[in-house]
Amino acid sequence: MIEIGREDLERYLRETLGPSVTLKGVGEIGVWDEQAMKEFGYGKSLKVTYERDGREEQAVFSTMRGDRYGHQFYWDRGAVLMFEYDTSARLEKHVRPRGLGYVDQEGRLVPLTKPREFFIVNELLEGKPYFHDLERIRKGRLQPGDVVLVREFARWLARVHAQKKEDPDLYLRRVRELIGGSECIWGLIDAYPHPCPDFPLESFRELEMELVEWRWRLRSYARRLSVVHGDFHPWNVLVRPGGAFSVLDRSRGEWGEPADDLAAMDANYLLYGLYQERRLSGDFADLHLAFWEEYLEQTSDRGVLEVIAPFYVFRGLVLANPEWYPGHPVEVRQSLLRFARNVLLGDSFDYRNVNRYLE
Repeated sequence: MIEIGREDLERYLRETLGPSVTLKGVGEIGVWDEQAMKEFGYGKSLKVTYERDGREEQAVFSTMRGDRYGHQFYWDRGAVLMFEYDTSARLEKHVRPRGLGYVDQEGRLVPLTKPREFFIVNELLEGKPYFHDLERIRKGRLQPGDVVLVREFARWLARVHAQKKEDPDLYLRRVRELIGGSECIWGLIDAYPHPCPDFPLESFRELEMELVEWRWRLRSYARRLSVVHGDFHPWNVLVRPGGAFSVLDRSRGEWGEPADDLAAMDANYLLYGLYQERRLSGDFADLHLAFWEEYLEQTSDRGVLEVIAPFYVFRGLVLANPEWYPGHPVEVRQSLLRFARNVLLGDSFDYRNVNRYLE
């Protein structure tokens, strides 16, 4: 819980309202355990009294606490408060917002003035996106280091996934986001053209019903919560000469199911294999097997085969999406969608016989 001190409050008021402001008093509005008939509440509020230009004024400062309802992280709570700040004044009779800010690591209140968009600044790294290597391999130019690099991907993921956490609510949240999130499966399904020439509407409905069953099946795997990248695919990996690589765009959460990272990369070996021979074979089959065999050797995690199917569905729907990949031949798109449907059948993913899911 964030503790806000009087000095920090007064400093914030002077930064936003002017140097003449003087803090007069601070009082708590409600407490989490005493909210009349409401037994659960998200936030905590302080009534702040201050003097500005000889006139007494009041305002309410509010923060949110973390909880299992999609507010585990400070950026979750920040999104809620930014929404309130941006929209409240446009609604008749709604309380008017007076400020928005954040509490930094030193406990200071830092104002955000009229935010419109946010940005991030990262270091610039050398390297080329890994998909360039896949394009080269598709043209028949496999190099000795390609399999070595894939195995290094698997070893890196094994190290990342080794850190576990006991938090069933967070695991269930990630499963819920995978299936029902706007960026994930149901959001992708809604974004397809309907009717879709490559996948009947009834097939999408059946896919969603299967995923509801999977959501309940995955509840018993919450112990698997691990550190993940969350979007580990060839466009988010920079490769340098000699086999060194770096990763980009970790944006879906620090914790999740390891199967997410495996499916994100491996689905692309299937995609490029489909371009070569309309099935997974040859060089891309070798890369797929090297990736899986190295990961399983490093982790002994056979359980990942029991849970990975919905994550392949997500990646299959991404790769088959006609908006993002408009140039796919019809056969490639249809094969990806068949894979997304068939991979849900069975109790464990058969990584040695992937082509069975294309039938």
